[in-house]
Amino acid sequence: ALDSPQRLITFSISDLLRIVNPTGEAAMETDPVRIPITDELDLHLFQPRDYPDLLPDYLTECLKAGIVEVRIIHGKGTGFQRRRVREILAELSTVISFRDAPPHSGGWGATLVTLKPAQGE
Repeated sequence: ALDSPQRLITFSISDLLRIVNPTGEAAMETDPVRIPITDELDLHLFQPRDYPDLLPDYLTECLKAGIVEVRIIHGKGTGFQRRRVREILAELSTVISFRDAPPHSGGWGATLVTLKPAQGE
């Protein structure tokens, strides 16, 4: 619903700046950055080492927002990111299933995730 409050997830600016400046130079700011919680998460914005923390946190926030279908964009490449994402998803009790996105939504470069709705929903 358009009039419902938007859920956000918070990351430090230094985490996000590593993406823009992968050389590892220290970030100048430490204020958290808020990322909207939607039914789509583009992992191109994150380091693979962050996936084990990011995915469970993001999917938990999706459930809190009433989102039970999420498209995770990991890209096609060699398939490493896809495998890593699916290894993590397989361990999460909140995940009912996951599968390749249809061709018009990214094909094997994106994974569609179905989450277990919270009790009473």
